[in-house]
Amino acid sequence: MTRLFDLLHHQVAQFPMDNALNARAANGGWTSYSSKKVLEMSEKAASGLLNLGFKPGDKIAISSYKNRPEWVIMDFAIQMAGMISIPLYPTISPNEYEYILNEAEVKAAFCGGLDLFDKLSQAQKNCTTLTHIYTFDQDATGTFWETILDSSKQHEVERIKADIKAEDLATIIYTSGTTGNPKGVMLSHSNIMHVILETSKFLPLKPGEKSISFLPLCHVYERAVSFAYCYKGAAVYFCGTDNLSGPEGDLASVRPVVFSTVPRLLEKVYEAIYNKGLALEGVKKKLFFWALGLTEDFELDQKLSFTKKLKWKVADKLIFSKWRDALGGNIRMIVTGAAPCPSKILSVFCAAGIPVREAYGLTETSPTLTINSLEADGTLIGTVGYAIPGVSLKIDASDGNYAENEGEILAHGPNVMQGYYKKSEINAQVFKEIDGKRYFCTGDIGKLVKGKSGQEFLKITDRKKELLKTSGGKYVAPSPIENKMKEDFLIEQMMVVGDKQKFVTALIVPAEAALQNWCEHKKIDWTSLEDMITIEAVIAKYEKVIGLYNPQFSHIEQVKKFKLISSSWLPVHEDGAAAELTPTLKLKRRVIREKFKKEIEEMYA
Repeated sequence: MTRLFDLLHHQVAQFPMDNALNARAANGGWTSYSSKKVLEMSEKAASGLLNLGFKPGDKIAISSYKNRPEWVIMDFAIQMAGMISIPLYPTISPNEYEYILNEAEVKAAFCGGLDLFDKLSQAQKNCTTLTHIYTFDQDATGTFWETILDSSKQHEVERIKADIKAEDLATIIYTSGTTGNPKGVMLSHSNIMHVILETSKFLPLKPGEKSISFLPLCHVYERAVSFAYCYKGAAVYFCGTDNLSGPEGDLASVRPVVFSTVPRLLEKVYEAIYNKGLALEGVKKKLFFWALGLTEDFELDQKLSFTKKLKWKVADKLIFSKWRDALGGNIRMIVTGAAPCPSKILSVFCAAGIPVREAYGLTETSPTLTINSLEADGTLIGTVGYAIPGVSLKIDASDGNYAENEGEILAHGPNVMQGYYKKSEINAQVFKEIDGKRYFCTGDIGKLVKGKSGQEFLKITDRKKELLKTSGGKYVAPSPIENKMKEDFLIEQMMVVGDKQKFVTALIVPAEAALQNWCEHKKIDWTSLEDMITIEAVIAKYEKVIGLYNPQFSHIEQVKKFKLISSSWLPVHEDGAAAELTPTLKLKRRVIREKFKKEIEEMYA
């Protein structure tokens, strides 16, 4: 297997399933596609693309608000026809659609859900290459995608497939980016295949077992994971984040063995668990917080005394087993990535017998560079794991004033991108030649630390572009401060400010549910978050929270002032206002600084 579509042939030959891909039906049940059906539809769609007059090398876009079997089928079809897929985030603006469609010279687009057809149609007016737009929903405006299914060009599809090489370009994925226009990352079949074959070894999955998928397939992280599921012969159930939990939710219905997620979702799960604990009374409440207290000094593979073992056994039976049941009761591994995961969250879940493992990578590296595994000594909480086979990492401190042993993370391996599409000048800047090897400059700052067995684990400390430089010339890394303080239940979102200023400040979005609980406990009448953040007692509470965490940082890193913000930061606003987050929920710091310019100026007045 060297090409991505080989994975589908592999599944049909080795692990054929009746429920290879599954999506919720209108009646609430599941619509299932067999392995054979997925292959047949992919081949017919590939033939249909050729029948429409498109040629190998043409660019075809896919976008959908929710993951669905049609997305995967079209992805395989585009590959089989020798064409290049351009996955698009559904939440980006019409202007961004227009930019990407024009730069990539997209010929056709397939979309599903809400306003996507309208967005693409609007962008099409200023994109001369885009001639066809198809919808995955039969009752939607536009041409239904199944109308292209055709077998007349099947012999040509087979000829094209035979000529496709592992090093051929498979997809161009446009990075969400925190500044400027998105850049198109060119990934070959072999780039992504390397990650699939090497990371699949870490997934505790047997053929026929179930997984769920809810992170957007347009992101290389979930897409690579879905390819790994195909390779392992796992049944994939596509879900939305709006119906994951609860007795009628998708986790309870599917009872998956593994799934991938982002830290924010884990934080929300933990917040929900914690708030339920607060709502308990009497002995039940005491038991809950007693069990939670056991997790505070948790270490993987720790040796426990007889007394501690007994305590853990009681806590597990009464408390933690219910947490596992809420996740379906079958979880063997949850992989989190795309953003730093607070160590507290990792420790609590692992302590409760829910193995969460953090991994790290970038779109430019297909994506995985490092992973924490389930193997003995394969995890070091607080790090993003060790390099996957074939990947070598270097810490480069040659161009900055970094802390000891820190520097920019450089990566070399068969999964590193071919380059940015039509961006030769930027390509020259992001690669370094070291000892005859081409290393990609990740833009992340980190260091290598040794685990118990001597294995080197990677610890990320910040983004190179996000470092603040105070007016005194001192560098401050905002992410570690934000991630640590967000461990407190009262803080939903936070952005550290301080570039070219005398001291560090912060903008804080309170966690509304947690603050409401606190107000109720303090007999403060709740009206709205906007009102609450002006109350002296509330402000004083946040001063205490900041004061609790500040001693963990150096004097220059400590937050001296803060402003509470009543509106949540989002990846998209219905009124068209500038989004404060990227589609992968990273802070758009420039946008936030501009939006809250007045509040920032007040902190430094």
